[in-house]
Amino acid sequence: MGSAWEESTVDLSRANDIATPLLDRVQGPDDLKSLDSRSLVQLAGELRGETIRIVSETGGHLGSSLGVIELTIAIHAVFEAPRDTIIWDVSHQCYPHKILTGRRARMLSLRKKNGLSGFTRRAESDYDPFGAAHSSTSISAGLGFATARDLTHEQGHVVCVIGDGAMSAGMAFEAMNNAGRSGRPMIVILNDNDMSISASTGALQQHLAAVREGSGANSGNLFENFGFDYHGPVDGHDLDTLLPLLARLRDARNGPILLHAVTRKGAGYAPAETSGDKYHGVNPFDVYTGVQAKGQPKAPSYTKVFADALIQEAGHDDRIVAITAAMAAGTGIDRFEASFPKRTFDVGIAEQHAVTFAAGLAAAGMKPFCAIYSTFLQRAYDQIVHDVALQHLPVRFAIDRAGLVGADGPTHAGSFDILCLANLPGFTVMAASDEAELVHMVATAAAHDHGPIAFRYPRGEGTGVTLPTRGEILPIGRGRIIEQGSQVALLSFGTRLADCLKARRLLALEGISATVADARFAKPLDTALLADLVDNHTMLITIEEGATGGFGALVLHHLANRGMLDGRCALRTMTLPDTFIAQASPDDMYEEAKLTARHIAALARSGLGIARPNADLRRSTIAGQAELPARLHRAEDR
Repeated sequence: MGSAWEESTVDLSRANDIATPLLDRVQGPDDLKSLDSRSLVQLAGELRGETIRIVSETGGHLGSSLGVIELTIAIHAVFEAPRDTIIWDVSHQCYPHKILTGRRARMLSLRKKNGLSGFTRRAESDYDPFGAAHSSTSISAGLGFATARDLTHEQGHVVCVIGDGAMSAGMAFEAMNNAGRSGRPMIVILNDNDMSISASTGALQQHLAAVREGSGANSGNLFENFGFDYHGPVDGHDLDTLLPLLARLRDARNGPILLHAVTRKGAGYAPAETSGDKYHGVNPFDVYTGVQAKGQPKAPSYTKVFADALIQEAGHDDRIVAITAAMAAGTGIDRFEASFPKRTFDVGIAEQHAVTFAAGLAAAGMKPFCAIYSTFLQRAYDQIVHDVALQHLPVRFAIDRAGLVGADGPTHAGSFDILCLANLPGFTVMAASDEAELVHMVATAAAHDHGPIAFRYPRGEGTGVTLPTRGEILPIGRGRIIEQGSQVALLSFGTRLADCLKARRLLALEGISATVADARFAKPLDTALLADLVDNHTMLITIEEGATGGFGALVLHHLANRGMLDGRCALRTMTLPDTFIAQASPDDMYEEAKLTARHIAALARSGLGIARPNADLRRSTIAGQAELPARLHRAEDR
């Protein structure tokens, strides 16, 4: 009969026109049980077309979802979810799973405010037994489910679907080591598409390539030596093979099993298959052409500015090297690699290794820039403490995606790096308030050889400021006054500086004079600047795009220990709230976090004990440029 992928490919350029008579009958996985093999092949074509149609409107992770269409159908046709536990590693690939598990009608809310998550989420469905969005957790969690099942004498299977990129992470090997020794029945499906977000790298990928080609001597032994019963490789798009094989493995209750399924990321949609990233993450797009909708950027992205600044610094210093953990394109390191291929290192999904590898480079006299998203850097915290900070090694941490990031939601929010790093002895921690400052901070980090240094910056495009020809080396621990006032001081750490300036304009309409300052450094603090702000203002407000315990806490600690809070100046801190904020647009997320210009102005007003005047602020064109009337009205409601 051939694979469903082969039979469905020809019609997918017209995915919006595909009828879905079988898919329309599927309200849940049980409805797959009544379909024969040929009907399931037809269903795969309909599901692939429906996935393309949905993501063409919502944007999101397309390539990985297209690659597991047949696997998803086969798993749900053979197993009995939710009684059987199905865990999707990372869960970039979970859109077909969501469609088949009763969420099809809500798929157009994907990644939007109050909509479906782009990842598996326990609170969303009983068919999502374990939430994910970071890599390589599935086998560990699956072993936990299998152990609980056995200890409570319950029934049910545990199936973990993990990609070859995620399998390269140390945590996956730790889990296999434990699971193989335990002997507990569970099934791990290795979804081998030779891709992570970028092409997979490392010795494991070479081994899997040898397995696929049949050229590796005793090729299955890597997994067999971990105690797994290895099966494969098999065509992950061939339902005629997958269905009976999964049924047979389901009934084999003699320990952990690994099924090696070879798939193609983006399978069945030509624009995805021919794209370098296989349409891993896309904006809304035209189904017929594959062309993505992209607004005309007003300014270069922070990521691009960082990469270009690092390239410039590396041109002056051959000791500068760049490290990423499977996020070359996301962090801009792919641009650096184009200029300096021998000084670029993609270590795979291995943040812990990346940090200690960087520490070794620093100890040997190199200048490593470790470029990792804030949320992924959390995975390497012990290495940051033990291998970098404790040894006072000058590793440079370029922390992308700082603050709230929008559609990816709380799993990808950069909320905790300030407090994690600024509380470590010897660390220097900076935050760029705009893209020009980011260029200066790259230069500052390159010149900094006295211990570890980090600088954070957000996702998305910059503010449009003029970029310097080359970054200046900033004096360590020195902030700057942007606008001088007399009553309230707004001290920003990071890109909330723009909202502080808007808040200043709002306050000026009410006769309140505000100073706006850019801290630049959370550690070391600019103690002279703090003293000036406290001594010469009635109120000081700190503002940061991070959780409590970070910049504001350091400021309070410093002032309290020096007796500078004793009746001299009112103090307030503005941070992200003590909750995880669900996906929405970044603007909506900051609205929920109460970190906008209106919230800053409202806090200043209340702290000064000034009632809001009766004047209609909406008449102002100065403040109103970025402040819609309805949103001004909501400021006090929040």
